[in-house]
Amino acid sequence: MKKPLLNPYLPSWEYIPDGEPYVFDDRVYVYGSHDAFNGWVFCQNDYVCWSAPVDDLGNWRYEGVIYRKEQDPRNAHGRACLYAPDVTVGPDGRYYLYYVLDKENVVSVAVCDTPAGQYEFYGYVHDKDGGLLGERPGDEAQFDPGVLTEGDRTYLYTGFCWHWNKERHGPMATVLDKDMLTIMEEPVFVAPSVPYSAGSGYEGHEYFEAASIRKRGDKYYFIYSSIRFCELCYAVSDKPTSGFQYGGVIVANDDTNIGTYKPAEKPMYFGGNNHGSMVQIGDQWYIFYHRHTNGTAYSRQGCVEKIYFDENGHIPQVEMTSCGSTPLPGVGEWPAYIACALFTTKPQAYDDGARIWTDCLVPRITQDGRDGDEEPGYIQNLRDGATAGFKYFDCKGVKAISITTRAYANGHVAVKTAWDGETLCRLPVQNSNVWVTATADIALPDGVNALYFTFEGSGSLSMKSFELHV
Repeated sequence: MKKPLLNPYLPSWEYIPDGEPYVFDDRVYVYGSHDAFNGWVFCQNDYVCWSAPVDDLGNWRYEGVIYRKEQDPRNAHGRACLYAPDVTVGPDGRYYLYYVLDKENVVSVAVCDTPAGQYEFYGYVHDKDGGLLGERPGDEAQFDPGVLTEGDRTYLYTGFCWHWNKERHGPMATVLDKDMLTIMEEPVFVAPSVPYSAGSGYEGHEYFEAASIRKRGDKYYFIYSSIRFCELCYAVSDKPTSGFQYGGVIVANDDTNIGTYKPAEKPMYFGGNNHGSMVQIGDQWYIFYHRHTNGTAYSRQGCVEKIYFDENGHIPQVEMTSCGSTPLPGVGEWPAYIACALFTTKPQAYDDGARIWTDCLVPRITQDGRDGDEEPGYIQNLRDGATAGFKYFDCKGVKAISITTRAYANGHVAVKTAWDGETLCRLPVQNSNVWVTATADIALPDGVNALYFTFEGSGSLSMKSFELHV
């Protein structure tokens, strides 16, 4: 049976950020880095791959480990992490995986005969004299490769630019020969970093990291993370290495800029860095991105939303949802870890580019056990006034609602259909060392609804799930 698409789209115990989605042979494959639950740095684990049928995006299959960090000759002892990768099909029909190790400035390449088989180290991107891109005099640091192959040419996009660093000019496009390694055309800058953005149209959304590239029709879309970190932005050009004009924000992992259901600058989730790309699946386009969990930047999970293009190729920013933009059935039990809103009475805004993750009052999505344990996720540390929100559900005839919690707390949970809306019912909460369920009558309006759960009381509450009864 087909399963509904949820966010995160992979199991709640899997942490795959930086997702690059592709369709190969009627399956969607997602390549990304691999965080650890309770990790202490980014990307601690080896590359794995997941795939799903193009007509069943709720049914993901684990393809296994496709590349280990020790396979790179520069990392034989495994001391460096595998940062965000990308994959392209070369002129020979093989699959080429591009990546950069942390603490390295060169672009590594691995190759495989199938999309999700065992990749083998292939080489480093270099010029015709053997000089490695990123280590030659005058080269800027290589980071977060994005790749696109057309004919015998592969376009490689890289770059990492702090807003204050005048030595980093922006993301670069480098053209590679059909061997997938040798530079045909030297790097050129395709978008500006902050010190060089005046008059460019990118002001306020300059390039930071996470270069990715897609082609739609005859237009090239350059997707990247801006200096606001939480945003995935895009620029468009008729050419792969020049002429990119800023287009806008596709998605933000705290829902800032969205002003339809809340004030535009109000953060609705504890955001952080973002990375992903878009893909066409059938007639529909999607944006893949990631969210942050466990009160840290180092345990990120992949999410997906439908996106749309207007007649001019513009992409309006989409909301962060629990459902990938297709409303879920308004009946049955739903896990709390699919919350797309999580906030307190005091909005957690960026402070010099960093969230205050160590605040003991901040709720978080987490799990029990250790990294790799297939333990279901839940929301932890909901304190007085904290809210978890879920969007969207197609409701009809909902008469009651249940919530399953575990807590050192006393109070109740107020249920609303808007973050600042009227309370429709209250569910009692009391101290319990095991998961317990409370139920109350509710009159949810028929139609598509959001659901917001606000804890009102003392202590700290964990939320496992809720259930809608008809």
